[in-house]
Amino acid sequence: MRTRPYPLSDLEDIPGTTVFTAKRSREAYHLHKFCMSLMDEANRAAFRDHERAYLDKFRMSEEQKRAVQDRDFNRLIDLGGNIYFLVKLSNTDGWSTQRAVGSMTGMTADEYAAMMRAGGRSPEGNRSIREGN
Repeated sequence: MRTRPYPLSDLEDIPGTTVFTAKRSREAYHLHKFCMSLMDEANRAAFRDHERAYLDKFRMSEEQKRAVQDRDFNRLIDLGGNIYFLVKLSNTDGWSTQRAVGSMTGMTADEYAAMMRAGGRSPEGNRSIREGN
């Protein structure tokens, strides 16, 4: 058995970063099933017509359903969601991936694109929660 050079908990120390683990995957299994269902146009139409009724077909937590309805992608990630699944929700709304990711940073899609073209987020102050830098 191979050992990790560092514990996974060390990755939780990176500000603004949520590591997708097996535990998170299990927590969001039904959320991800919902997102994958949106690959079918008939399901996207049903979701757009009656969001809550469509969500109730899936065994997600109330908190997950509320975050879907609020399009709160940061909260969905906190609740175990993986961005690769969640993008199917933003695409159902006609959002580009850039807009969805920008919404997670509090930026518009254009502001987010400009930040990325300029080299991305500065590492200064974003290296460690525990160490405050």
